[in-house]
Amino acid sequence: MPPPKMVDKAPSQHVEPDRHAALELRKISKSFPGVRALQDVSFDVKPGEVHALLGENGAGKSTLIKILSGVHAPDEGEIYICGERVRFASPGQAQARGIATIYQEFSLYPELTVAENIFAGHPPRRFGGLVLDWHRATREAMKLLETLDAGDVDVSARVGTLSVGNRQRVEIAKALSRQAQVLILDEPTAVLTQHDTERLFTVVRRLRDQGVAIIYITHRLEEIFALSSRVTVLRDGQWVATQATSAINENELIRQMVGRALQEEPVLEADILEKTADATEATVVLRAVKLACRPLLREASLTLRAGEIVGLAGLIGSGRSELAQAIFGSAPTESGTLEVHGKPVIIRRPEDAIALGIAYVPEDRQRQGLITAMSVGQNVGLTRLQALKRGPFLNFLAEDRLAQSYVESLRIKTPTVQEIALNLSGGNQQKIVLAKWLATQPKLLIVDEPTRGIDVGARAEIHRLLVSLAREKKLAILVISSDLQEVLRLSDRVLVMHDGRVVREFPRSEATQESVLTAALGQEWSAPHMKTADACSPEP
Repeated sequence: MPPPKMVDKAPSQHVEPDRHAALELRKISKSFPGVRALQDVSFDVKPGEVHALLGENGAGKSTLIKILSGVHAPDEGEIYICGERVRFASPGQAQARGIATIYQEFSLYPELTVAENIFAGHPPRRFGGLVLDWHRATREAMKLLETLDAGDVDVSARVGTLSVGNRQRVEIAKALSRQAQVLILDEPTAVLTQHDTERLFTVVRRLRDQGVAIIYITHRLEEIFALSSRVTVLRDGQWVATQATSAINENELIRQMVGRALQEEPVLEADILEKTADATEATVVLRAVKLACRPLLREASLTLRAGEIVGLAGLIGSGRSELAQAIFGSAPTESGTLEVHGKPVIIRRPEDAIALGIAYVPEDRQRQGLITAMSVGQNVGLTRLQALKRGPFLNFLAEDRLAQSYVESLRIKTPTVQEIALNLSGGNQQKIVLAKWLATQPKLLIVDEPTRGIDVGARAEIHRLLVSLAREKKLAILVISSDLQEVLRLSDRVLVMHDGRVVREFPRSEATQESVLTAALGQEWSAPHMKTADACSPEP
């Protein structure tokens, strides 16, 4: 694959700032412990322009948004607004300079009214600023909503009673009430209906025509071509290209996002990799048929077999985690069926799933997987409290023995099992979460983002552990990851989700970065023997 064509060169440090640009970034870099999130990213956004920002999960888009929003300060580089260099120490400073960000999760107060949310933090005042003028706030809120094709929204209604689309319009009105000149929209259509998406497009075009500079972040290529005049592509935290949208096609954008495969560290021993699962003979552990759970999971079907690792790929908002949560009972399903070992089951809560031999390692280990203030032993024993009891009391010696067995088998680096989990590295914390769920003796292990935020060495150990559990313990393992390389290297099969459904299935031999990403974007991919959505559905 030829390297992507670099259309615009990154601005030189000695070039005068562009006073015609609403926002200009020059060589922005940002690192976190063990992670280079951004390196020398440069581009600009003009007034009255919709500028699309595109990249795979982990490309650096979220970090860049947080820098522009004042959440993070860049380690290196410069930001200019209308030719003036700025540096933000807080989100409030970014807002004061006219930058507003609309995240996927709205920052609204559901118990306050629409008008109160729009003017939260800066309500109109009278009598020299001594009295809040809510009558004026109501009038101005109505005017703002009318400009956003949302005049039907009752400004006295509580935000919690509104539809998702109307809440988004309130969020945009809130940004405009602060005289925003640069509006950042982060995956704005991820949870919208088709009708609300079309209304959003109308709003974006109106704001563009009013001179607002808009950074539009999406994984949906059709939206880029429908709205943007230019598109910037990031890959692995680096700027790849900035080009006119009219000068490029979908295939070239996908190639720029994927690029050449990077040289990978040898994390899996050859003898483990050679033990490929025999999917034709393996026992079916779980079969899900057309599971639905609002708002993101529509009709998702899959089959998982003993001794097999299945990778679940998809972009933000595709429904990956929601599917896992529906199987585990933490997100109640509205329709669809589940079978475990060939028998129909109903899973209404996690306790039901655990009793059926299903374990779930969530993506956020510190908030969902661990109690960081508790010891290693206490965390490992959480799923086995009943078995560890002696009469009405917990048998602490038995808890320590259980934890010690997993410390040794998983090679958890800790002084003792009494060590507080917060004091361990991210990789060892992840092993504790795995130990906690392996202690339930599961037949199916669901692992969401297994190596997020951990170093290369720990990543290798987690990979080896998952392969060993599948091959030697014959666990069925479902791996969900935003790291496409991780999915491709671990999986016997790769399932791809788009718009709440499993739309493609690739055997290991046919799964590539380009084919999986193309399917995740909802595009057609031509490859020999590729299985389509029908092939993903469980066998009769």
